[in-house]
Amino acid sequence: MRQFAPLALELTDIGRRFYARGWALGTSGNFSAALSHHPLRLAITASSVHKGTLRSAHILQVDDQGNVVGRGAGKPSAETLLHVEIMRRRGKSAGAVLHTHSIWSTILSGRQTIAHREGFWLEGFEMLKGLDGVRTHEHREWIPIVENDQDIKRLAGVVGKMLERNSDVHAFLLRRHGLYTWGATLGDAERHVEILEFLFETIGRTNTINAADEEAYHGAVKDS
Repeated sequence: MRQFAPLALELTDIGRRFYARGWALGTSGNFSAALSHHPLRLAITASSVHKGTLRSAHILQVDDQGNVVGRGAGKPSAETLLHVEIMRRRGKSAGAVLHTHSIWSTILSGRQTIAHREGFWLEGFEMLKGLDGVRTHEHREWIPIVENDQDIKRLAGVVGKMLERNSDVHAFLLRRHGLYTWGATLGDAERHVEILEFLFETIGRTNTINAADEEAYHGAVKDS
């Protein structure tokens, strides 16, 4: 079993960094790292804690049912069972799970067109090589979009089935909610957040520019 105290410090540092970058404002987001997989024990952020002022006292140890183990102030994140489900499904490749609430991930996860309702592809970007196991910019990465649900136990079941169907994905989005990604270590998971948030913003800004260009083109045609 890994030591709790060092992991707690790492999680607080990540929380403050993500807050500074606008990826986990206010009390949004939740972060965890596996202390052990057998039995499953997690260090995870407490619920309703401001990520810009995260401290070690805000990190709790929980079991595979999301119950606090030992002493700890506060209660675990409301989405603890999602972290548990991801770690169960992905094993040691999910030694850490990070959940952000950025503007671009929220916008992209809210698209309801037929082509993007279930998710979307990322392809042709050099930055994809920052994801574990990806060696070329020609890689196609599927980003599933899962409908949000306030019944977390039911949502964890849906996420589990989605991960079973999509064995190669590095992440998923919750509808109008945000990003979930993971990695073998906290460093790997943080890198995945950085890569994916960059790509989400790139896609979002590109779509905005393309829409503006198309509108300008149609306006010019109409006036000609």
